[in-house]
Amino acid sequence: MSGWHHRHILDLAAFSREDFVAVLELAQRFSSLPVTGVRRLPALQGRLVATLFFEPSTRTRSSFELAAKRLSADVQSFSPSSSSLSKGESVLDTARTYVAMGADVLVVRHRSTGVPQQLAAALEQSGDRTVILNGGDGLHSHPSQGLLDLYTLARQFDPAQPTPDVLQGKRVVIVGDILHSRVARSNLWALTACGADVVLCGPPSLLPQAFENFVDAPPPGQPSDPVLNRGQISVERSLEQALPGADAVMTLRLQKERMSQQRLTDLYRYHRDYGLSRERLKLCGKSVPVLHPGPVNRGVEMASDVLDDPSICLVEEQVRNGVPIRMALLYLMAAAESAAEPSLVSSSS
Repeated sequence: MSGWHHRHILDLAAFSREDFVAVLELAQRFSSLPVTGVRRLPALQGRLVATLFFEPSTRTRSSFELAAKRLSADVQSFSPSSSSLSKGESVLDTARTYVAMGADVLVVRHRSTGVPQQLAAALEQSGDRTVILNGGDGLHSHPSQGLLDLYTLARQFDPAQPTPDVLQGKRVVIVGDILHSRVARSNLWALTACGADVVLCGPPSLLPQAFENFVDAPPPGQPSDPVLNRGQISVERSLEQALPGADAVMTLRLQKERMSQQRLTDLYRYHRDYGLSRERLKLCGKSVPVLHPGPVNRGVEMASDVLDDPSICLVEEQVRNGVPIRMALLYLMAAAESAAEPSLVSSSS
């Protein structure tokens, strides 16, 4: 992994095609490890990973903590409700507290866009060696979720060799609340980098037409796009128009907690127009995998009989794949900080 050059992992817009290859290859190696028992890898032995989640999380937080433990790292969890935030301590001072306690990696989730980036910049300015891994910030980015979704699709299309190449030319439909979804944004960078064409579908209130141009230019502060030839993004208002020819479908949760104003007043009408059902899936012309980053609103984003069918719904597979993907990210960050790569030799503990 000597080619890995990212000190912090903040946004998939900065990932090259080679970066995606490195993560997926390593995740595939980690996915072959037993999920139970006492065997662990010593890769992060002696390292401290702190999960600073200023926003509620079940899957991401648990997955990161399990990934760190499987790599033999020490893990500290932060709980806002019992922290000094209630006494007026700033987010930066909270982070510095964990740095002072020896944290090597801070996994940071925050409801405000840009907080992980601000922490990374502040720590670098002060000379601290602690690295930041974005666990989801505001409406901006959720890198590990985008990577695990990519890995899940790659495994679906080629279980033996789940590389970014298998996404080339695939048509992936993402339907739902695109506007408020950091998951959608990370998936747009990841999928187009691997050559997939993405069709976004939703009402204008949740999907501005401008999303067609989302990957046309690198985000502010990034001088250039590390991917030369990306897949295309298109917008469809009708799910019936979006689904024909799809190779995979991802539905997104209506994120009411991030809506600055009431954008939907009728959930029944939303499900009628954009809910995924077995009948609608027939429009794809073949059996296709269905993804959802969770949690799912049953009967809103998709029908229960679709969600509960493991032959097509990959929600639980996404959760399982979250652990090896996050192991890969933690390992790569440790490798970037060390003169020698961490060991992948199994040990008992």
